[in-house]
Amino acid sequence: MAVQPFSAEERKAIAAAISRAEERTSGEIVVVVTRAADGYRSCAGMWAAILARAVPLPLIHFTQWPVEHIYIAQLGVFLAGFVLSHFESFRLAVTPRSVQRARAHHKAVEQFLAQNMHTTEGRTGVLIFVSFAEHFAEVIADEAIYAKGTPQVWEEIVSGLTAHIGRGETMEGFLEAIAASGKLLAQHFPPGVGDCNELPNHLIVLDAERRA
Repeated sequence: MAVQPFSAEERKAIAAAISRAEERTSGEIVVVVTRAADGYRSCAGMWAAILARAVPLPLIHFTQWPVEHIYIAQLGVFLAGFVLSHFESFRLAVTPRSVQRARAHHKAVEQFLAQNMHTTEGRTGVLIFVSFAEHFAEVIADEAIYAKGTPQVWEEIVSGLTAHIGRGETMEGFLEAIAASGKLLAQHFPPGVGDCNELPNHLIVLDAERRA
């Protein structure tokens, strides 16, 4: 997934799509995106330390270098790893895919709670979450709406979203995912008398600052 900023027009289009979808249901849809779910600095630091610790053994066995030179080489490897750890591409490259997916999923669940998705009347909130750096997307539905659909339904929405983003069709992916989520909500939770908009309809873009 390519990381790209959202223009004012794109943000308005997403907000309008959410509003249209919610006109036909008492449910709520929230869209949250982030550049990365984590900074992964701890993983990069760990690999720098591991490589540095591995330096002395081959040098001791296969060279005649004095201890001082071996120490300098070890320090140089660690410093190189430290410098590389400032680049997000390096941090992602040395972080296992399973760790990336776990961190991104944790971020999605965190946002489900942070955006008060679990407090909607009827428990019918749906969160569409994308973390670009990890190539990760997830749709989390609250218990009432999740019980109405099968896991395959949500997987299809996620697959469609990621396929569009992978082709560089980011907006198309979000609009399609919003429409599909709204359609499912409308089938089981039509609008009622006195319904109010409980959650924001605009695109939520998380702060670019990542934790260590």
